[in-house]
Amino acid sequence: MKRYLDFYLTSMKMAILQQFQYRAQNYFYMIGMIAEPVVYLVVWSTVANQQGGSVGGYTAGAFAAYYIVWTLVRNMNIVFTPYGWEGRIQRGQLSGELLRPIHPLHKDVSEFAGWKFVVIVLWLPIAAVLTLIFKPVLHPTWLQVVVFFLAIWGAYLLRTMFLSLLGMITFWTTRVGAIYELYFALELILSGRLVPLTLMPGWVQHVTAFLPFQWTFYFPINALVGTPTTSELLTGLGIQLLWVLGGMLLVNIVWHFGIRRFSSVGN
Repeated sequence: MKRYLDFYLTSMKMAILQQFQYRAQNYFYMIGMIAEPVVYLVVWSTVANQQGGSVGGYTAGAFAAYYIVWTLVRNMNIVFTPYGWEGRIQRGQLSGELLRPIHPLHKDVSEFAGWKFVVIVLWLPIAAVLTLIFKPVLHPTWLQVVVFFLAIWGAYLLRTMFLSLLGMITFWTTRVGAIYELYFALELILSGRLVPLTLMPGWVQHVTAFLPFQWTFYFPINALVGTPTTSELLTGLGIQLLWVLGGMLLVNIVWHFGIRRFSSVGN
């Protein structure tokens, strides 16, 4: 355990130092990602104003709060993608990583986790500017703030597990793009990324209860901007943890069988 802790702390520290060296690049990258939520925000705020001030309980100020917090959650949800796994396996990069006495996933998790601390710091000025422009309505309790902080890290781990699972499909096929695009489309609709889940049809909300998507976007966002009860907050964290642990179990199973088939195919 101490060995893993030392590895994570060292890897995260190196990632933080590295990413702060590229502050401008990170800022431009984050600013580029603002376009998507701003479009959603403007559209839904306009609809709310035209519908007498609110839609499904969301006012223009509530939509502003939702999508401004969305920008941080989205950046926290950036992980090593299936395309990265595809290249790692196809080009034989995995061969070198197998020589290390630690699973390659630990390197991915620790390096991206270090980057997240940089993301949070760089996000604060962006959030301040968006707040001045769109006037969000946000009055969280201290419990909501704590749960939100835990939930964004849970979302990061959860998404890491499931996108790693998709990436490991490359052990059996040389291309994972089509499967990833399908997953992405489902995530877009069922996670609360496109629109708060409470505005979706009832049957969609029912379906999301059995899938991991909402725990990567809607739950963290709603934990801070909504009005969940203490029970809902704690239950949500518990369910999120179960999905993370389930993802870890599936990753280990798929890795166990997939690594036996590993061979790089080159370009």
